[in-house]
Amino acid sequence: MHALIRWTNRAVMALACLFMLLMMAHITIDVALRYFFNGRLIGTLEIVSYYYMVIIVFLSLGYVELRNDHIRVDLFAQMMPQSVQVALYFLACVLGLVFFGLLFWQSAQDAINATGRAEEAMSNFTFYIWPARWALPVGFGGIWLAVLSNLMKSVTLRRAL
Repeated sequence: MHALIRWTNRAVMALACLFMLLMMAHITIDVALRYFFNGRLIGTLEIVSYYYMVIIVFLSLGYVELRNDHIRVDLFAQMMPQSVQVALYFLACVLGLVFFGLLFWQSAQDAINATGRAEEAMSNFTFYIWPARWALPVGFGGIWLAVLSNLMKSVTLRRAL
């Protein structure tokens, strides 16, 4: 199960990296057009704000959690006995599963509603933003799976990760 969760989060992270490359190319082309031809790509700001940035941030959550690279403040926990550290880690993982499960559920409901009404942003042209709403439940599902994997690994190893 750990391998499947790791593979899933790596695939989603690869997708986030692809969108980061697309964003870099999109912005570079827009800047080049402005500098050399006094032109521009219409909608660059909207696409970067509503699509690229949202997708990059949320799709990478699970991968970062699997690598234990999220910010942690464990100054006092490090000074406690190993058994207390494991208990605190277990509690943190259970709370994380509840929290990210609720975020997944709510963001999925929001994405379904946004898709149903074809949500769009105000701009000079029709700009649909409902597809980007799906990055949130995918990202929260990925981090939920990563927390579950880390919890199972911690229980197996009998130590906090």
